[in-house]
Amino acid sequence: MAIFKCEKCGATKEGRCKPKKCSQCGGNECLIKQEEKSSGGGCGCGCKAKK
Repeated sequence: MAIFKCEKCGATKEGRCKPKKCSQCGGNECLIKQEEKSSGGGCGCGCKAKK
């Protein structure tokens, strides 16, 4: 999973694929990848909790 941030309004969206438009401001092709989240199970904080 990745986190995408809108260059226009700053809203963030988590997903596997880059969204075509921002869910907050409606801007097209303005989302940029900020970071990757680990998909190795758990909650993503580094603990070993299972979903």
